[in-house]
Amino acid sequence: MKLLYKNIFWSITTLLIIAVLFSLLLEGGQSKDTITLNKLAERINQGDVERIIVTGNELDVDFKDGTSAVSQKEPGVSVTELFASYGVDPETLRSFSLEIKDESGTQFWLGVLIPTLLPVIIIVIIFWIIFKQARTGSSQVFSFGKSNIKLSSPHKDRVTFADVAGLEEAKQELEEVVDFLKHPKKFLDVGAKIPRGVLLMGSPGTGKTLLARATAGESGVPFFHISASEFVEMFVGVGASRTRDAFATAKKAAPSILFIDEIDAIGRERGAGLGGGHDEREQTLNQILVEMDGFDRDTKVIVMAATNRADILDSALLRPGRFDRRVVLDLPDLKDREAILKIHAKDKPLDDKVELKVAAIRTPGFSGADLANLINEAAILAARNNRKTIIQSDVLESIEKVLLGPERRGRVISDREKKITAYHEAGHALVTASLKDSDPVHKISIVSRGRAGGYTLKLPSEDMHLRTRSQFLSDLAIMMGGYSAEKEVFGDISTGASNDLREASSLSRRLVTKYGMSDLGPITFGKSEEMVFLGKEIAVDKDYSETIATKIDIEVQKFIKMAHMAAEKIVSTHRAVLDAVAKALLEKETLEQEEFYEIIKGFDLKQISVA
Repeated sequence: MKLLYKNIFWSITTLLIIAVLFSLLLEGGQSKDTITLNKLAERINQGDVERIIVTGNELDVDFKDGTSAVSQKEPGVSVTELFASYGVDPETLRSFSLEIKDESGTQFWLGVLIPTLLPVIIIVIIFWIIFKQARTGSSQVFSFGKSNIKLSSPHKDRVTFADVAGLEEAKQELEEVVDFLKHPKKFLDVGAKIPRGVLLMGSPGTGKTLLARATAGESGVPFFHISASEFVEMFVGVGASRTRDAFATAKKAAPSILFIDEIDAIGRERGAGLGGGHDEREQTLNQILVEMDGFDRDTKVIVMAATNRADILDSALLRPGRFDRRVVLDLPDLKDREAILKIHAKDKPLDDKVELKVAAIRTPGFSGADLANLINEAAILAARNNRKTIIQSDVLESIEKVLLGPERRGRVISDREKKITAYHEAGHALVTASLKDSDPVHKISIVSRGRAGGYTLKLPSEDMHLRTRSQFLSDLAIMMGGYSAEKEVFGDISTGASNDLREASSLSRRLVTKYGMSDLGPITFGKSEEMVFLGKEIAVDKDYSETIATKIDIEVQKFIKMAHMAAEKIVSTHRAVLDAVAKALLEKETLEQEEFYEIIKGFDLKQISVA
């Protein structure tokens, strides 16, 4: 389409140029009347002519009455001979002004050449366009198997390990790679083989690509990067050709790093049912296996790849000699989150009172990308409010925006719905504060965000990697807190608790079938089958009898009932606390951690256990 518009543009430009040239040739010829030579001779004899200007074969005549006319004489005939042949006395020619001018050389040659050369020029232009398009098409055919590999210079936009907060263990693993790229002889002299492939594994947004760039920046070598999906085409064999080209390019620039992002796009396990019949993908994977296994011992190219689905990669890709160095990137802990926030806030005007540690405490489970987005949202919020600096409230507000979505204060709800929402969230907060194994409440709000009519933000005071049965039971009771509060106060329940019930049911079933925390004993039930072609769980293999299935359902119901009874007991026993919190929410709409605990401080609220 772009080439078509270009051709149309040049065609129109050519026509305009031709039109201008012809207008120059014909300029002046259409502005005066034409007079024949015999008529002109009569007017001369009558004494009506004041002046004649001869330019080449053209006669410009000015008459005494103020009119003008043009005439054309024969080429090669002088004016005197011309008029003598028409009966004009030579003496009569002396009665008016007769001027002879040289014909314009440009106009003469244009008049001679354009009629001859113009068709030739147009034909040449048409053939030039045709051959240009043919050359472009042929070059595209020959470059079809070339990889769209991109090169990042180690000296431009250089990223080092200092720019990557946290991930200390991962950086230590990659220090050997950096040392090999800087001093390969030290390793080769003692017969050591540096890992040919480094696989970075971690959740989305944990910094896999950033860490690969930092490795190249530390070692000061060229960094080639390409997405695995760019290898695969609809034509079988193109991906293998592009793979060969990518590896050849990296070898020419050795020592270098070749980084393949999202390698699971082509590296999924072969022959795994519906996901294993893609010939182009399999040929591309085979070529990668050949290239990595075909490296010479002293080849100074490190292949790095990133994936968040290492469990679906082909075993041949992970065997020693290929991607045998695996670096796991975990979600950042509290200390790392604070460091990441400081890095992303480095070029932003933060107020002196901003405490990034508070934001780090409120963001468990956030990845590095989430934290970068958080700081960016805080900057956007400050600009929206016409402030030159980012204040603490901007940072805390952006956390909730990233978690739940923007505030929907324009959403119109009735006073009754607002009251139901207030008691619902107050129920969650009250049950949270009444249980021993629960996380502290950080914020309660009845302002709608995203699809949530309100929310209670409870966060752990420290990072936890293991959870106990009592903590899970507390979570279940908290989920039932809003449901129990609605039933206690209004004698009815609303759809506002639907998400809580869905989450509670799911957690209860996991406690029975996955974690072995029910009365059925330390055993798991059901084998999850992941269909590789979709990359997610779509079926569960039922490896137990119908009798056990019935028992599982009974155990799930036990957990739900246990949690419901605990929540009901807390709500009914501390009804005064529930009313106080709900009243404060109706007045302020939002309660921060300090405000909530200040309200419940005046009541005798003792913490209990669910079981």
